[in-house]
Amino acid sequence: MLQGARFVAGHSKWKNIQHRKGKQDAAKGQLFTKLAREIAVSVRHGGGEAETNFRLKIAIEKARLANMPTDNIQRTIDKALGNIEGVSYEEITYEGYTPGGAAVMIELMTDNRNRTAGEVRHIFTKRGGSLGVSNCVAWMFDRKGVLEIDESSVLCGEDALMLLLLEAGAEDVTFDSGTYEVITSADAFQTVKETLEQQAMSLIEANITFVPQTTTELRGDDARMALSLIQALEENDDVQNVYTNADFGDALDD
Repeated sequence: MLQGARFVAGHSKWKNIQHRKGKQDAAKGQLFTKLAREIAVSVRHGGGEAETNFRLKIAIEKARLANMPTDNIQRTIDKALGNIEGVSYEEITYEGYTPGGAAVMIELMTDNRNRTAGEVRHIFTKRGGSLGVSNCVAWMFDRKGVLEIDESSVLCGEDALMLLLLEAGAEDVTFDSGTYEVITSADAFQTVKETLEQQAMSLIEANITFVPQTTTELRGDDARMALSLIQALEENDDVQNVYTNADFGDALDD
């Protein structure tokens, strides 16, 4: 196994909690809206051509993995380019702490900064968390590529897979419940992704995200309140991504 598995395992644990608790955005009809916002902002930052706009390319690939219709994707790009009237969004990042002191970082896209600020503050206050100042927790996270591979699509054997990923630039690989999770640097992400695609491996997820350097263990009421806080943030329409270094262990299995 490559170096750094402890941090990846923490990421996988949070992913499993998300699935087990049934808080996936798609089930609430929010996923396409959030994907469209990411595409729109990517276009405004770097233009409408995916081949020359890496952020847009990643956003489109995320949308396709989520089965977002091609027409929806193109319409969103056209709106962002001004070809169709649309709403303008700005990006905001908030940072804070859960009950028990775990770090939380939230990426948002909003057309009303004041409304969003009030809603996020209310979520933190109501659930025992606290908002912090800029960079109070961001330094605890590293920007990483995360790819999840369906085990059934890996035909070369585990040893060969590990060698392939190492040579492509992967930093860590773990296995859990039929899925290989691969961590890369942000710079190596695209190379690793293309290597997997060339081998016809099925990607469940492929994204550049934030991975915590260390974790904060939460148990009992702190764990339950922290989960409630994180889920409430994820359910907010303006929230794109929530990152945490909370380690729930087996505290939420029941």
